[in-house]
Amino acid sequence: MVEIRRLALDGVLEIRPSKFGDARGFFSETYNRQRLVAAGVELDFVQDNHSFSAAQGTLRGLHYQLPPRAQDKLIRVVKGRIFDVAVDIRKGSPTFACWIGLEISAQAWNQFLVPVGFAHGFVTLEPDTEVIYKVTDNYSPDHERSIRFDDPRIGIEWPVEASRILLSAKDEVAPLLANADVFELN
Repeated sequence: MVEIRRLALDGVLEIRPSKFGDARGFFSETYNRQRLVAAGVELDFVQDNHSFSAAQGTLRGLHYQLPPRAQDKLIRVVKGRIFDVAVDIRKGSPTFACWIGLEISAQAWNQFLVPVGFAHGFVTLEPDTEVIYKVTDNYSPDHERSIRFDDPRIGIEWPVEASRILLSAKDEVAPLLANADVFELN
């Protein structure tokens, strides 16, 4: 069984797979295509990614890929906790530049579905955090884009002080939303 909760932005979901435990440990079906299709979520994942962040306050994002290599992402945490964010970057959308954040953790056993048309990023809330996510298209450096995590137009309320955030060199020079390539709605 899987519990699916629709969040405030169209297509962004929180997913909670069942977890069955006993004295030996637990078992969980973390992804079941048939159950998601029955709930109206029909995606074909083609690649799994695994990230490890040693330090609390590591921020990865805001990242996305443009068409024709755009990616839906299904994110889960297998160790630690993150604050995960999806930002609507579909030009012409009534929620363009709006964001939603959700704490995802190994303990809560929840997942975050970020659809095509959204930028994605997260910050680690604990050291030694591991994140696994599925994507619906392979990584394509030619289509990869990013947006500044602290863009004032978006106004994400990260739960870590800006002075304690650790960024990659690429994320340090990411453009503001106003200067970024975004999705065009038809």
